[in-house]
Amino acid sequence: MKSNTASSPVLLHAFLCFISISLSAQVTSETMLEKGLTQSIGDIVLYTLPISTLGASFIMGDTRGAWQFTKGLVLTGIITYGLKQGINKERPDMSNNNSFPSGHTSVVFHSAGYIHKRYGFRYSVPAYALAGFTAASRIDSKKHDILDVLAGAAIGLGSNILFTTEYQREHMELTYNSFKGNHMIGFTYKF
Repeated sequence: MKSNTASSPVLLHAFLCFISISLSAQVTSETMLEKGLTQSIGDIVLYTLPISTLGASFIMGDTRGAWQFTKGLVLTGIITYGLKQGINKERPDMSNNNSFPSGHTSVVFHSAGYIHKRYGFRYSVPAYALAGFTAASRIDSKKHDILDVLAGAAIGLGSNILFTTEYQREHMELTYNSFKGNHMIGFTYKF
């Protein structure tokens, strides 16, 4: 039987994420006024979500997952910044030509997608909420349009398809099924 061992990583992740955001809130009030509160929080989430995600995997002893996260994050960065350099789309605020795709969005959606695929959807809901907020903050601050953030989200989520596997604490599973008087016992071993 499967045990519900994934609840402790989620609580740990939520706690680390809260602490990281709290500690990162040392942003000066001048910077927040200059950038805007929404953009500043989006900038904070850009760093705290991946750090807390990776930290939670390490604290749980899930080094395999931490390695999978890291490989996906590197691929996300390579694709995102390669496209930024190759496409040269002007930002809506006309500050530079690095609009497509959104780097903030690709990183935070990679983190949320990793939690989803590795530990399950219900544990990834807070991370998806933070990722969605970050994507919206990029549009609100006129750094990106909807196409930029959708592409960033697709890149971040897509990198998990290549590298992230479901977290398995138990390698053996014994199952029993019965249907109309027929009984079946199953044994599964996962390598």
